[in-house]
Amino acid sequence: MKRIVLAAALLCGFGAQAEVEVQAAPSTEVAATPSPVVAKFAQLGIAVKEVRSNPIAGLVTLITDKGVLYGSPDGQYLIQGTLLDIDSRENLTENALSDVRKAGVSEFEDSMIVYKAENEKHQITVFTDITCGYCRKLHRELQDYLNAGITVRYMAFPRGGLRGKGYEDLRNVWCAKDNHKALTEAKAGNDVAKVEGCNAPVAEHYQLGQSFGISGTPAIILEDGTMIPGYQPADSLAQILDEHAKKS
Repeated sequence: MKRIVLAAALLCGFGAQAEVEVQAAPSTEVAATPSPVVAKFAQLGIAVKEVRSNPIAGLVTLITDKGVLYGSPDGQYLIQGTLLDIDSRENLTENALSDVRKAGVSEFEDSMIVYKAENEKHQITVFTDITCGYCRKLHRELQDYLNAGITVRYMAFPRGGLRGKGYEDLRNVWCAKDNHKALTEAKAGNDVAKVEGCNAPVAEHYQLGQSFGISGTPAIILEDGTMIPGYQPADSLAQILDEHAKKS
């Protein structure tokens, strides 16, 4: 076979951490009629947003709120893993996710906390939590990124899910009158002031991050939709961004 599915595993731990609407979004690659896989996976707490064709006979590609998955058209079987094209050496799973990430972050540009570089060369979108050590390290070095021409756009990703103090603190940071200052103070370990009537899109950011395959923070989304899990110093990240810009 010219193509192979690697790291296949049956789904066993996808408990839905937040209630999400299950629907099949329109796409040029979506099946012409509603797929039974949508309803089948909804029983597992997985929202299937798109059902796409797959180069392997008997499989469909599923764009879900848990990332890219693969399954049988009837929803009876599920494969979680990476799909590679051996001839082209393409990572087809990553290609699908890159498109999803670019489209997803563009929908939330108005709700990001943005630190804009004066001489902007690149933009990164960072899914962040205020309690993780490397998120704090990245933010302490924020000026290095700005000096390198990298605009940093933050989205919220509470590592503990949509409950508890971490989630509430992020909501209050996003609702603060000066949310740039509030985020800096929170990442310095200071208490987060409560904002009454807060209606921040933290849950929406979190659910979007899950659909990107994010499980930890920081998670950096590049301009072409590539995701870098974890911290990168400014000089290294600038080189990566320049390389990706040359390829696009």
